[in-house]
Amino acid sequence: SNSFNRLNNIATEVLDSNSPFFDPDNTSENILSIPSGANSFIAQSLGTAPDSDLTTDQLQEISNINERKERLTEDNLIFASSYTYLKNNRENLYDENFSRFRAKIEFAGNVLNTVSNLAGLKENSRDRFEVFGVEFSQYAKTELDYIKHWDLGRKRVLAFRAFGGIALPFGNANSIPFARSFFGGGPNDNRAWLPYDLGPGSSGGRNEFNEANMKIALNLEYRYNILGSLNGAFFVDAGNIWNVLDSVEEEDAVFSSWDDIQEISVGSGLGLRYDFDFFVVRLDLGFKTFNPARIEDRRWFKGYNFSEGVYNVGINYPF
Repeated sequence: SNSFNRLNNIATEVLDSNSPFFDPDNTSENILSIPSGANSFIAQSLGTAPDSDLTTDQLQEISNINERKERLTEDNLIFASSYTYLKNNRENLYDENFSRFRAKIEFAGNVLNTVSNLAGLKENSRDRFEVFGVEFSQYAKTELDYIKHWDLGRKRVLAFRAFGGIALPFGNANSIPFARSFFGGGPNDNRAWLPYDLGPGSSGGRNEFNEANMKIALNLEYRYNILGSLNGAFFVDAGNIWNVLDSVEEEDAVFSSWDDIQEISVGSGLGLRYDFDFFVVRLDLGFKTFNPARIEDRRWFKGYNFSEGVYNVGINYPF
């Protein structure tokens, strides 16, 4: 809805009120008809003869909205194989002095691409192969996940997690399917942001579902007992998502150099946990400690109030 609203605002600025792109059944205000009016306005704006009233920023905004629409609505055929390596020295459920390392690598589309070439299949207008009328996804994806717990005694635990992942499209694709992309925020990630609300980069999470093909996440949590089955925690979460080597061109969303590491978001907060023995109910309150989407002199500690805090409810511990 917010992507459509941004597109509609541009349309009302540059189109005449009697434009055929607007919904004729809505006489109170100018609203692009869905989907024909919105699609036609995008096609005209990005065509060979765009509206001369459009500014460079407006054209870029329309291009970003169109790219996002295509990524989220396209059909995907994912034929993949993966290998996971896991090393875990935790002895039992109550062991709180352990480390766990997981590495995963996944390849998609290579077999279908080889078969398509050997069979001499013709490529479509976008120079891509299709199977059952759908372009198959081709990419390489890897994830690294490390967890470490230190038992401090008297039911106190220091827990740390580091995660890194990247998925690179190639061959028959120029982007990663939404189902295989990364997102930030939520009860098991950076808890100062809602799920899919973080990033990419410093773009500010303007969309309902913000996703990208590269992710870095770091979490540190101090857990302690309050009384009986009631436990508390203080935590610091850091990380972000970016687009890299894919179809996204928006500068704020792309990881183009190591300077973009400065766009790592930081959240901190506190939480309560109630242990029912067979599962744990968790409530966390996160505050935006460092928000790279803000202007430079307002990035630190400007989200530290209860009105801007983010409440997350989860089951069991996040790591």
